[in-house]
Amino acid sequence: MKNLGEMLKQAGQIQSRMQELQEQLAGVEVTGSSGGGMVRVTLNGKTELREVKIDPSLMEAGGGEVLEDLVVAAFNDAKAKVEAVIAERMSELTGGLQLPPGMMPPF
Repeated sequence: MKNLGEMLKQAGQIQSRMQELQEQLAGVEVTGSSGGGMVRVTLNGKTELREVKIDPSLMEAGGGEVLEDLVVAAFNDAKAKVEAVIAERMSELTGGLQLPPGMMPPF
């Protein structure tokens, strides 16, 4: 039974550290870009959109479809970077223990 008690203690510690991690991630901002930096999208650690920057020359060109594609690509780039930060922080939290896919901090 000593092992069970120790496991419960560790689970409580991990839960507390998960809460801290969630708070830290809320303050993280990551920028993704596309079109050679002509479109930039900034997300926070909860993958909430914070900012979109578009080079004015793209708007003047009249290429709406190209601009739409670049915004999507920049968002996906930023999202991948946020997911990498989350995975890195989770790895630190769990001591390198690999969690099952989809087991990320709940937001």
